[in-house]
Amino acid sequence: MADQTQDAQAQILELQKQIEQLKAQGPQKSPYDVYQTSLTSRYCSAEMTKLFSQRSRHSLWRKLWLSLAEAEYELGVDAITPQALDEMRAHLTVTDDDFEAARVEEKIRRHDVMAHVHAFGLVAPAAAGVIHYGATSCYVTDNAELIMMRDALDMLTKRLSKVIANLKSFALQWKAEPTLAYTHLQSAQPITVGRRAAQWLQDLTFDLEALETVRKNLKLRGAQGTTGSQASFLEIFQGDHAKCDQLNELLCKKLGFPACYDISTQTYSRKVDLLVAQAVAGLGASAHKMANDIRLLSNFQEVEEPIEAKQIGSSAMAFKRNPMRSERICSLSRALMAKPASFANTLSTQWMERTLDDSAIRRMDIPEMMLLAEAVLIGLDNVTDGLVVYPARIRSRFLDQLPFMVTEAIIMKLVAKGASRQQAHEEIRVLSREAASVVKMEGKPNDLIERIRKTEFFQPIWDELDTMMKPELYIGRSVEIVERYCGAGGPVEKLLAPYEQYLAKSTTAQLNV
Repeated sequence: MADQTQDAQAQILELQKQIEQLKAQGPQKSPYDVYQTSLTSRYCSAEMTKLFSQRSRHSLWRKLWLSLAEAEYELGVDAITPQALDEMRAHLTVTDDDFEAARVEEKIRRHDVMAHVHAFGLVAPAAAGVIHYGATSCYVTDNAELIMMRDALDMLTKRLSKVIANLKSFALQWKAEPTLAYTHLQSAQPITVGRRAAQWLQDLTFDLEALETVRKNLKLRGAQGTTGSQASFLEIFQGDHAKCDQLNELLCKKLGFPACYDISTQTYSRKVDLLVAQAVAGLGASAHKMANDIRLLSNFQEVEEPIEAKQIGSSAMAFKRNPMRSERICSLSRALMAKPASFANTLSTQWMERTLDDSAIRRMDIPEMMLLAEAVLIGLDNVTDGLVVYPARIRSRFLDQLPFMVTEAIIMKLVAKGASRQQAHEEIRVLSREAASVVKMEGKPNDLIERIRKTEFFQPIWDELDTMMKPELYIGRSVEIVERYCGAGGPVEKLLAPYEQYLAKSTTAQLNV
C-alpha cells in the first residue's frame, strides 16, 4: 500500500509539471473559434446542459465506482479499506486537473474508462488498486447514462406539466368563443377557441403519461460483469450467489433505482433507449402539430404567439409579425422526431452480447434527444403562456362563412315542416355554389342568405333566418367538453396533481435570442 501511495504521489508531481507547461503556452482558443451546438449555447437551460456535461458524466462515474466499492466492502471484500472509501468520497467531483490527467492517460492507453480510473486513483491513492474491482467499462458508462436519462426525464415531465397547465387555463378562458373549425383546411362545423386548445392539450397529456411510464420503468444495469453472467463477482464472492444478488440490491438502493434489469449483456438492452426515444419523440410530434396550427391561425390573424415590444419580424418588411417561436418549435421538433430511427438502428446492430458501434452515436443521440425535447418545451411554455386571441377577427371570419354553416340546420327545419330532405339538400347545394362563385370570382360578400330569402322553396323558414345567424348556436357541446376535460376534478387536473408544488413556484420559460 505504501508503494502504491508513493507511485501515485510521483505521478501527481509529473502531472502538475505537465499542467504548468500547458499554462505557459498562453491562452487557449476562444470558444468562438470552435463549433458549438446551438442546443447548449442557444436553446436549452443551464440545468439540462450541465446534466450532460463532461464533468457531470465523469463525476457520475466516480459516484458509481464509490457505490460499487462501498457495496463490496459491506459484503465483506477485504481488499477495500475504510481509508480507500474516504479518499474516494473526498474526490467525487472531477476537477480540471483530473480531466487533464485522464487526457494524458487516454493518449497512452486509448481507453477512456481506464484513463479515468487512473485519474481517480491519483487523487485517491489508497483506492487505486480497487477502483473498478470486478467491473467492466459498461458498469460506469451504461449506469451513468441511465442515471442521466432518469434525471432528464424528471426535468422534461416538470416542464411539460407547466405547458399543460398553461393550455388548461387558456382552454377554460376561451371555452365559449366560437371559431371556425377546419377539415382539409376548409371551413367545417364550428367549435370554440378553447375547444381547439383542449385538443392540443390532450395530445400533450398522452405525452406526459408516456414520459412518466418510461421514467417509472427505468432500471439500473448494475454490476453484471463483462457479458452479463456476473462471473467476475462470483469469483470475488468466492462462489456465493446470494452476495452477487445483494451487490445489485445495494447498488440500486444507493443510486435510487427500484431494481436492475433481469437480463443484461455487456450493456443493458438498447431496446431501453428506443422505448425512451419513442416517448420523448412523441412529444416532438405533438408540439409540431400544435405549433403548425398556431402558425396557420397567425396567418388568419385570429391567434398569435406573444411578441416582445421591440421585436423585429423582418429585416426588410417592417410590418411583419412572424411566428418565429412556433417556427422554432417546428424546426427543433423535426430533429427530435427523427431520433427513434437512430436508436432503432443501434439496437438492431448489436451483435450477440454487444458491439462498440453503439458508443459514438449514443454519445450524441442521448444528450441531443433530451436537449431537443427541453428546447421544444421551453418554446411551448413561452408560447402557451402568452397566446394572443383576436375575437373580433375570429367573429368576422366566422360570419363570412356562417351562411354555409347554417345550411344543415335549414335542411333539418325544412324537413320538420314537411319538405323532402333530398330536395332541400339539392336546393341548398345549388344556391351555395352560386354564392361561393360570387365570393371567389367577384370578390363580393357571401350572399347565400339573401338568395335563400328570394327562393320560394325556403319560404317556410324565412322568418327564422335572422335568429339562426348567431355563431353560438353551432358550437355543439364545445363548452361542456372543455369544462369536463379541463375543469375541476377533470382528467387534466388529476394528471397535474403530482406537479402542484412545482407549478406553484414555476415561472414562464424565457426564450434566448
